Amino acid sequence: MKHKLVYMDHAATTAVHPRVLEAMLPYFSQIYGNPSSIYYIAQEARKAVDEARANVGNILGCKPGEVIFTSGGTESDNTALKGAALALRKEGNHIITSAIEHHAVLHTCHYLEEFGFKVTYLPVDRFGLVSADDLEKAITDKTILVSIMLANNEIGTIEPVAEFARLVRDKSKQRKIVFHTDAVQGTGALDLDVNKLGVDMLSLSAHKFQGPKGVGVLFMRKGTPFMPQQTGGAQENNRRAGTENVSGIVGTSVALKMAADNRESNSRYCQGLRDRLREGIMSKIGEVYLNGHPTQRLPNNLSLAFQYVEGESILLHLDLLGIAASSGSACTTGSNDPSHVLVATRLPEELAHGSLRFTVGTDNTDEDVDYVLSVLPGIVQKLREMSPLTSAAVRNKKAGS
Repeated sequence: MKHKLVYMDHAATTAVHPRVLEAMLPYFSQIYGNPSSIYYIAQEARKAVDEARANVGNILGCKPGEVIFTSGGTESDNTALKGAALALRKEGNHIITSAIEHHAVLHTCHYLEEFGFKVTYLPVDRFGLVSADDLEKAITDKTILVSIMLANNEIGTIEPVAEFARLVRDKSKQRKIVFHTDAVQGTGALDLDVNKLGVDMLSLSAHKFQGPKGVGVLFMRKGTPFMPQQTGGAQENNRRAGTENVSGIVGTSVALKMAADNRESNSRYCQGLRDRLREGIMSKIGEVYLNGHPTQRLPNNLSLAFQYVEGESILLHLDLLGIAASSGSACTTGSNDPSHVLVATRLPEELAHGSLRFTVGTDNTDEDVDYVLSVLPGIVQKLREMSPLTSAAVRNKKAGS
């Protein structure tokens, strides 16, 4: 029997909004000129890119020239970290980040370590929060770059980035320490005004907010030390060579404006669905624990750890019933290792393997929540009855009585 799709994995990707697709279509087949050329059809494409850049700058509270279009959040993170680190390598070689960053940041830091950079990976508490004291203590006279994410993609915890940025600014009055934030998961839920956040660089990915895949944004404050990582042309003001993805850039601009305009109402709606889902699951299923901060979290994120059962097994059963969720980051699906984010919060490995993430969106309904609540308890019960972990737990309880 085929079931209706109930999509609750919006942190992994989102459907392109019809208005976004409509705005993109002319640039595939009508206004298809290369924006670097001088004739009419090319200049119409250039105009579209310029308007999109101005629109994104307006939403981020920055100048249009501080907006760089990339191929996605991963490239934006890579470009920010490598570009700043290499530009400042004569000033110092120390980078600070957190243990729960997306792998686009962590793997870039590992890459830079191969070239002589030293990286401090700040720990987090059990809620996934970085300590300002730890950050302050980590800064040395060799520190050139700090990268702390705005909101975690797996557990939804929101970091006090504005506070961290102020701290770094106070510590870097004699020399520049660049502050970058991966804000990929915050779009549509958090205020992305770069001046309120106080950051020098900020990364976004269009497909996380109903824009197209393969397009990203990197805000780079004027005067930020930077060495281009993609060369071969003068595009993006000589900071990112390559013919612009005009249709994708237009779609990103439209999607970002929709996300910003509807941020408060969409957040309230998603939080209502998420809270009802959480309350329902915890009232119907025993030994379930919340991952991440109880209140300082993204409004659509629900990350739960189920005792005595594998999260992947729950996912497979949900999929057979038409429900799409996740066991963590979509970029690490297929790995047998527990989530590095959950490990960093010191969640026991057994619970880390039993974790599940639901991320709701505005296309979800109360009926979707009811459907999940009608099938999930039975799935968990069935898997627990089959699990050797449950049997061992029962034996241990009997032995202790």
